[in-house]
Amino acid sequence: MEARTHLGIDARLCGTPIDLAEGRADVRWRAQPEMAADAQGLVHGGFVFGLADYAGMLAINHPNVVIGAAELRFLRPVVVGDELVARARHTEDRGKKKIVEVEVCRGEHAVLKGVLTCFVPDNHVLAQVAG
Repeated sequence: MEARTHLGIDARLCGTPIDLAEGRADVRWRAQPEMAADAQGLVHGGFVFGLADYAGMLAINHPNVVIGAAELRFLRPVVVGDELVARARHTEDRGKKKIVEVEVCRGEHAVLKGVLTCFVPDNHVLAQVAG
């Protein structure tokens, strides 16, 4: 399956799809030095969330998909150089609202788990804002 959404994503920031199928996506990502929040190399959680968000968007894989809400638990710290894999699964439809479960792992250990609430509007979200 081919990606149909978020085609301009920079892989260094949000990862690279490694498996993409109907209702699911796996994305691999490596934490970069410029993502460190301190001298010990702790990676800011926003970058890990970006990986989870991207995987979630790919699980829906609609050109207009956007995230509306996230309920997340950060379970372990991430440091510069860590390679993570996000696994996202589309689990529920509520009309234009799509529920996606996501887990980000370093090897066998989850570093983040959560649920994303995504929306698929009829038009691109920026077209709706302009109109």
